[in-house]
Order: sequence, then C-alpha cells, then structure tokens
Amino acid sequence: MNPEFLEVIHGRTNPGIDPVVHVWGWEVPVYLFLGGLAAGIMVVLSAIELRSGERPASRGTRWAPLGAIGLVSLGMGALFLDLAYKLHVLRFYTSFEPTSPMSWGAWILVLVYPVLALQGLSNLTADERGWVAGKVGPLAGLVRSVSEWADANRRNVLRVTAATGVGLGVYTGLLLGTLSARFQWSSAVMGPLFLASGVSTGAALLLLLRPNAKEQQTLLRWDTAAIAIELVLLAVMVLGFMSGDSADQVAANQLLGGPYTPYFWGLVVTAGLVVPLVMNVVETRRKLPATALAPLLVLIGGLSLRTILVAAGQVTGYGLLP
Repeated sequence: MNPEFLEVIHGRTNPGIDPVVHVWGWEVPVYLFLGGLAAGIMVVLSAIELRSGERPASRGTRWAPLGAIGLVSLGMGALFLDLAYKLHVLRFYTSFEPTSPMSWGAWILVLVYPVLALQGLSNLTADERGWVAGKVGPLAGLVRSVSEWADANRRNVLRVTAATGVGLGVYTGLLLGTLSARFQWSSAVMGPLFLASGVSTGAALLLLLRPNAKEQQTLLRWDTAAIAIELVLLAVMVLGFMSGDSADQVAANQLLGGPYTPYFWGLVVTAGLVVPLVMNVVETRRKLPATALAPLLVLIGGLSLRTILVAAGQVTGYGLLP
C-alpha cells in the first residue's frame, strides 16, 4: 500500500452539510433583516394611508419608501457576497418555478424596486420632486411623468405596494421554513413570524425618522400590535417544538437550555419585544413623548431573531438525532 495515498469512505451524501454546517454566515441574517425591514415600511405606510386617506406628512415618512430601496439593495448585496458562484445569480431570472420559494423571492425582489419608486415619488411634495428631477438630469421628464401617473392611481399603487410588502415579508420566513431538513426552521409559523417582525421593525424605523405627533401615535399602535402578534407566534413556535417528535425536541432544546437560550430569551424576547411593548403601552396611555430607546430595541431584536434562528438551524439536522 502506498503510504502517501489515503482513501476515505463515508456514508454521508454531503459532508459539508451533514451533520453540522456553518455555511451561512452574517450575510444571510443581514439580508433577511433588511428585506423584512423594507417589507414592513411598505406594509405600514400603505395600510395607514389606505385606511385614513391621509398621505405621509413628515419628511421622514415621505422619503421612507425611497430609502427602503437602499435597504433592499444593501440586503441583496449581502446575499450576493454569500453566493459561491456569483455569476449564477442571473439564472434565477431565466425561468420561474412556482414550487420554489427562492424563485418567488427572486422575482418579488425585482418587483419591489418599481413599486417602492412609485410610492416614494408620489409621496414627495412638488419641491421635492423638482429636486429629484434635477438630480437625474436627462431622466427628469420621466420622473415627473411617473410621479403624475402614480398620483392619479394612488390607491391602486398603495394596494400593490401593500401586497408586495406582504409577499416580501412572508418570503423571508419561507426561505427558511421550507428547509425541513433543518429542524429549527421547519415551522409553519416562520413566514407569518418574519412578516410580523418586519412590520414591527419597519414601524420602529419610521418612529426614528421624526414623524409628526399624529403619525407617531399611529405608528406606535402598529408597532405595539405587531410586537404582540410576534410574541404569540414565537410562543406557538416554541410550543410546537416542545410537543413534536424527536426532531422538534432537538430544535426546542436549542432555545430551552441549549447554547442559544440566553440570546433568544434575553435579546429577542425580553429586550427586543417585551421591554419595547411595555414602553409603547406606557407612552400611549400616558401620552408621553416618544423615546428612541424602544424602536432601537425592536430593531436589535429583529436582527437578533434572524441571526439566532439562522445559526441554530445550521446545527439542528438529522445527524443530531439519537
């Protein structure tokens, strides 16, 4: 036998994944967080205006949809860094696969850009539109025409924006939830959970953009409701793991005594949800001036939720079953 030759025989189909994998780093949680944040802005602003009939009044809420384009772009940039074969990203747009969440996500992300542009441009005042037109040079006429068309079809634009935001928010959860081989992600509530988290973080970011007093009270109510729903969905997820089979028990152990327990209950549940919820209720009932602390905690909790679930999912596979 040649001493320099070593043959390795294994029964795994992919030794890079099974039983333990750390393929996804910081890029994926950042992508999921920024995508959910943009989705939340789309849903909250559209739903508020559709219900009240009043357009965003403060500068921050008027410009938020255009800023959300930057958030989506940063998120897609982080995801692009994670790709091993970066030029293959174009293959997502050569077909549409109805049964593939990634295919849905790729096309939803393309739709997000024009939808946000329409909502954002029609939000602006005449002076602000003139400023934007002056910055784009030869495209100034197009900007004015698009703004006028979006104005004339405002409610339809808002309906499409809300629907696209819901699709984007749910997709960020389904991207994980459909990967049943990873027990931490295999939960039916993952899509609604990430949508609720996106709405709460989106409302929190809007609260940091100095809305007027009326907008602030409305955003506080949206943020409070979204946080409450998120807490319920987290409870459903954990209870589902606890009452499930051996695979679910492995997932439950990661959050109930395992290595991710202090981060999940400390950063996500307590600091990111319970504390902001109490602060929102107190501020609303006593009509106190809003502080930046609660929205910042919500944003930290939203990023922590995605970071912890992505990390925990990569160590909860069939290789850990007894």
